[in-house]
Amino acid sequence: MIPDVHAPRVLIFDSGVGSLSIGAAIHQLIPQANLLYAMDHGGFPYGEWQEDALVAHICQTVSALLQQHKADIVVMACNSASTAVLPALRGILKIPIIGVVPAIKPAAQHSRSGVIGLLATPGTVARAYTAQLISDFAAHCCVIPVGSRILAPAVESLFWHNSPIDDVLQQIQTTFSEHPRSAEMDTVVLACTHFPLIQKPLAELMPNIAWIDSGDAIARRVAHIIQECNLPLNSGDKEGKQEVLILGEEQATSILKQYLDTSGFCLIDY
Repeated sequence: MIPDVHAPRVLIFDSGVGSLSIGAAIHQLIPQANLLYAMDHGGFPYGEWQEDALVAHICQTVSALLQQHKADIVVMACNSASTAVLPALRGILKIPIIGVVPAIKPAAQHSRSGVIGLLATPGTVARAYTAQLISDFAAHCCVIPVGSRILAPAVESLFWHNSPIDDVLQQIQTTFSEHPRSAEMDTVVLACTHFPLIQKPLAELMPNIAWIDSGDAIARRVAHIIQECNLPLNSGDKEGKQEVLILGEEQATSILKQYLDTSGFCLIDY
C-alpha cells in the first residue's frame, strides 16, 4: 500500500481577515505548505468577548472544523484569542497549536528612543498576558497603548464591503498624538492580525515609524514544527493550496470574493 504522503496542512484560524496577514508570512517562507484560512465571521470581533465565553466558543468551533478539514498544525491567528484560549485548546487537540502574541520583545529591541506604541484591540490591551510581556521585555520602555474598538471592524468592512477607512486611521493617529511622549515614539506594535493589512496607509499617516507584527515569527515557528515533526515538504516549485472557509451564516461578498480570486485563494464550503 502506498503511504499517505501529503504536504503539511496548516489551519490558520481567526475571527476574520486577520488570518490573511499571518498566512502571507507563512506562505512566503513555506510556499509548499497547504494553508486553510478559517474566518469565523460569525464570532467577530473576538476582542469584545468575555474570556470564558471566547474560550468555549473557539474550542468548540476549532474541534468541529477539524472533524471535517484535517490539519497538521493549527495557528490561532488572533492576539485576543491567543492570550486566552491556548491552554484549553492544547488540552483537547493532539496536533501542534501556535498562538500569536503581541510582538513586544522585538519592538523593544528595535526602538532607539525607548518609546513604543501598542496598537491593539481593547481585549488585548487589557489582558494580563500583555502586561506580563511588557514587564518581561519592555520594562525599560515607555509603552503607549491604544486599544481601538473600531479599527479591526473597519479593516473587516474594508475587505468585505470596500468601506472607507481614512477617518478611522485619523482617529488612531490623533489618539497616539495625545500622549505626552508621542513625538519620541519610533516603533509601533501591530498587536492585531488585522492591522498589518493596512500598514501602508498607517505608515503614510504616521511616517518614520517602524511597524512590528508577529507574522514572520509565526512563520518561522511553523517551519520549525514542520521540521521537528518530519512533515513532508515538496522540494520542487509546486506551491501549496490556499483555501478559505467563511464560518457563520453570512456568505462572502462579491468584493471579498474578487480579492480572494485575484490573490490566488480558493473559497471552499464548510
